[in-house]
Amino acid sequence: MNIRRLTQSLAAAAVVTSLLATSGCASLNSAGGADVADTTADATRIRAALDSTQRLAGDAAEDPRRKSYQVLEALGAGEGMRVMDAFSAGGYYTELLSRIVGDTGEVIAYNNPPYASFATKRIAERYAGGRLPNVRQITTPIEDLALAQESLDAAMFIMAYHDLYWRPTDGSWPQTDPALLLRKLYSALKHGGNVLVQDHVASPGGDPSDVVNRLHRIDPAIVRRDFAAAGFEEVRASSLFANPADDHSKLVFDPAIQGRTDQFLIIFRKPVRR
Repeated sequence: MNIRRLTQSLAAAAVVTSLLATSGCASLNSAGGADVADTTADATRIRAALDSTQRLAGDAAEDPRRKSYQVLEALGAGEGMRVMDAFSAGGYYTELLSRIVGDTGEVIAYNNPPYASFATKRIAERYAGGRLPNVRQITTPIEDLALAQESLDAAMFIMAYHDLYWRPTDGSWPQTDPALLLRKLYSALKHGGNVLVQDHVASPGGDPSDVVNRLHRIDPAIVRRDFAAAGFEEVRASSLFANPADDHSKLVFDPAIQGRTDQFLIIFRKPVRR
């Protein structure tokens, strides 16, 4: 780790320790080297990104509900990183990451065509006039997604991983292959790179596609199974978004539970070379 990142690490240590204590999990390892991700959270840059007056109208109002500071800290967001926001939709997190990684970093805002079509207006607003020059938009089917080997420091799926199992009867969503996307992501990540997954909790059991079609939820065990099969290791899980009052029986868009679903947050990592 270079001097700049070591200084950032020390400055953020108290906050990181607090997060790990509340989640009851071990800390992340980091190591130097061009092929090893340095995912030490930069508390100062995360806070500055959230406080920026240049953000799109309406974004800041979502911060408390999204608990964005804690999510970005858990990811390990910092200056100079290359991060993929997978199924970034309208780009709420993409913009925050753009401001955090700065001029020396890059954010890949990945959508497949249906995801992009769901957020056409917000995407146009987000990138109008080249306002986020360090963001590279990629809109393509998973089968055609090309990512350079060991080019990413981190990636995140925010309320989107379940969609890889979505099979609507109207044909509005393709037959996406979770294993294919995770293979590509594993190859693209540097060793030690983190992947953060936040999603709506489903009860155990049942075919995951049937559960997603009915409820837009996913059993965390399915996510853990998929990532383990792709070679990732689980680093920690957080109860940051837990809601015991949600019995997992309702569609996430049901007014009775929308915005208050029980959610999991898990950090996976591409193992560091031994």
